[in-house]
Amino acid sequence: MPGENLSRDEARERAELLSVDGYEIALDLRSAVGETPDNSPGSGAARTFRSVTTIRFRSARPGVATFADLVAASVTAVTLNGRPLDPSVVFDGSRIALFGLAEENVLVVDAQCAYSRTGEGMHRFVDPEDGEVYLYTQYEPADARRVFANFEQPDLKAPFTFEVTAPEGWTVWSNGEVTGSGAGTGVWTFAETKPISTYITAVVAGPYHHVTDVYRRALPDGSTLEIPLGALCRKGLARHFDADDIFLVTKQGLDFFHDNFDYPYPFGKYDQAFVPEYNIGAMENPGCVTFREDYVFRGKVTEASYERRANVILHEMAHMWFGDLVTMRWWDDLWLKESFADFMGALALAEATRFTNAWVTFANNRKSWAYRADQLPSTHPVTADIRDLEDAKLNFDGITYAKGASVLKQLVAYAGREAFLEGARRYFKRHAYGNTRLGDLLSVLAETSGRDMTSWSRAWLETAGVNSLTPVVTYDAADRVTELAVLQEAAESHPELRPHRVAVGLYRRESVDAELVRYARAEVDVDGPRTVVTELAGAERPDLILVNDDDLTYCKIRFDEGSLGTLREHLAELTDPLARALCWSALWNLTRDGLMPARDFIDLVLRFAGRESDIGVLQRLHAWAQGALVHYAAPEWREEGGAALASGALNELRLAGPGSQHQLTWARFFASTATSDADFQLLRGLLDGTAKIDGLDVDQELRWSFLRPLASHGLADESVIAAELARDDTASGKRHQVRCLASRPSEEVKAAAWADVVDSDALSNALVEATIAGFALPGQRELTAPYARKYFEMIERVWAERSIQIGMDLVAGLYPSLQDSEETVRATDTWLDAHPDAPPALRRLVLEARDDLVRALAAQACDGAAATA
Repeated sequence: MPGENLSRDEARERAELLSVDGYEIALDLRSAVGETPDNSPGSGAARTFRSVTTIRFRSARPGVATFADLVAASVTAVTLNGRPLDPSVVFDGSRIALFGLAEENVLVVDAQCAYSRTGEGMHRFVDPEDGEVYLYTQYEPADARRVFANFEQPDLKAPFTFEVTAPEGWTVWSNGEVTGSGAGTGVWTFAETKPISTYITAVVAGPYHHVTDVYRRALPDGSTLEIPLGALCRKGLARHFDADDIFLVTKQGLDFFHDNFDYPYPFGKYDQAFVPEYNIGAMENPGCVTFREDYVFRGKVTEASYERRANVILHEMAHMWFGDLVTMRWWDDLWLKESFADFMGALALAEATRFTNAWVTFANNRKSWAYRADQLPSTHPVTADIRDLEDAKLNFDGITYAKGASVLKQLVAYAGREAFLEGARRYFKRHAYGNTRLGDLLSVLAETSGRDMTSWSRAWLETAGVNSLTPVVTYDAADRVTELAVLQEAAESHPELRPHRVAVGLYRRESVDAELVRYARAEVDVDGPRTVVTELAGAERPDLILVNDDDLTYCKIRFDEGSLGTLREHLAELTDPLARALCWSALWNLTRDGLMPARDFIDLVLRFAGRESDIGVLQRLHAWAQGALVHYAAPEWREEGGAALASGALNELRLAGPGSQHQLTWARFFASTATSDADFQLLRGLLDGTAKIDGLDVDQELRWSFLRPLASHGLADESVIAAELARDDTASGKRHQVRCLASRPSEEVKAAAWADVVDSDALSNALVEATIAGFALPGQRELTAPYARKYFEMIERVWAERSIQIGMDLVAGLYPSLQDSEETVRATDTWLDAHPDAPPALRRLVLEARDDLVRALAAQACDGAAATA
């Protein structure tokens, strides 16, 4: 990986030197099918394809040397301005040295590039169900160079023209519209794109199932905008592909963004490809968006799954403007696309689709990701300091996405919605097809809002850390509020106190059996350590004071003693779903911070989660409850707590409405918490048909959910898992099988799993992910204890030898967090002390894992103290 890195300084120097007029790229992908000598298992040689790139570019200082980027198995020929260059001299494996540049230049590179099995570059997937081969590209932040020679940085935008030679019977998609269909010749040609960055170019090729539609919109000048729509997936998933719903959300999103952005969609057609073994949720390639194929649902899922998919569709669509039309100059300003896409995607979801409670999901789900990231030692301002590509890869995190989106929601409250949207409209028109920095956006927002964006940016975008807001209240003899103040605190490591526009809500129960409802609300600008909410003076005593009601700002909510007591007894009676979600999130933060015993949080889930109406919130509560048990509960209480969770889950499963999404959610949670012989007997019965729960359809995905705990407890051997794979001999089934096999409780199984991912690179990215998921399980701490030492022995090697994606998966996924003791902390510190010069991105991953472990130990101490109090 280090040889493939690129620093910000190098990129800046090259951008000052070069401007790119265009790329012509010819790819021959016929080698993707058929048997070849380099495709034999264990051969160690990569299957390759031919890539011929012509780059037309200018130099501001002729004669000054520079380089082009390429990661290739071999280079056949390099020609600069008609002059052949010796590949063995100018190509070092990741860069092509360029000397003797003229003012105008033409570079032609003929290379053999390798198909990927890690989801980076040109990924090749063979469907086990029918043997069909599928290809797609994934580049962000800098893997286009694995497919064609280029200048791999976002601020050297250019038009691209692709020509792809594909196997017979295949279809090919790219960013531009098809100009030559490949019929008879296998050669597909595409229209030249608008100027875009290398990392958002795309090629998707194979025998994909393809559905089409069209979006039409009347424009103010009387013309009609027509956008051809496409949706595609593997043939094996075609029977599950609900393209109609995908197109519905797509059209709703295009309407919303056209209504609010006043800039027509700029990239012609709009294809959406759902592809196998994808490393991320989706990628915003203009005209050819790629998605993780998990969004094609093979079985029954809850409405929360459809909401997540719709949110991703709209997030990527927002990128067509924020990121693709206008692009950040360097990855420091990654937030200029990701934060905006996250915020605008949620806004469109709430206002343009059936998912009107999208802000509840945002508050409960996305922001919890941000709160965790913002308390790690690697926390950073929203606008970050990105030194190189490895830094960039790790900064696709909860701060860049969810905190940035939360900050933008605060900005809308601060500047006003119309001022915010008008600023976006001016930004697009002013910088279309260009690159920007922080100041470019702030200047238009200052114009439209009349507010001081410099101080706002300094507080919210240029400092790290999360503030805590706590209400402090006094009452008079008549039980009326004499003073209500909001205290703002910050961590010592990040002491910035920010200006917050917040709503403070007062809630009460009118009678013993009454619901908990809001009866008073005030918006206030919290600034500094203490702010008095004068508008609520004289109000009757509340049962609950909710700071940040309606979730206007980004902060950790704390409670006064009376409010916390109310939630302990009456949380489920809080009728507003957003307020309830905010309270759950605040209680989880208290648990993570070691201020509430984990057993108390689990008790709240057991008592109140069954009455949670929002299915997304319920699923999040299940995840939090398991996290509390595994990481934050005192070790001596885990067995008792686990039995309580399993019993509670089974009880709620039996109470849930037959066939309801709540029933399905509780069924999955029960399977994941099963601990007793009776639990496992029920799971076996549901699998073999001897047991039944009214209304519960045990489809194939649910079968794997039930089989997994049986395998991890030694109750389903290899033959049982093989029989299940025979029922589901698909790509998804293979991933489930690999995970189940790795989860079996034996020393031999763990040794084999470790060797499969650490000592070999034979597995694809998806199967590496599945193996890691099965390797380290909470109930198998003793089995995996010997690998704590091996972890620290291997991480520097795998970081150097494997791709950055696989390196990240191994370093983060195999950290011995389940060996939750001070001994593991000391071992981590020993490695960090001994490797001060290790790549910063590697050290960051280890530091983050250490911080999670230290937090867990503090929470365990809190929980243990509660038992003896």
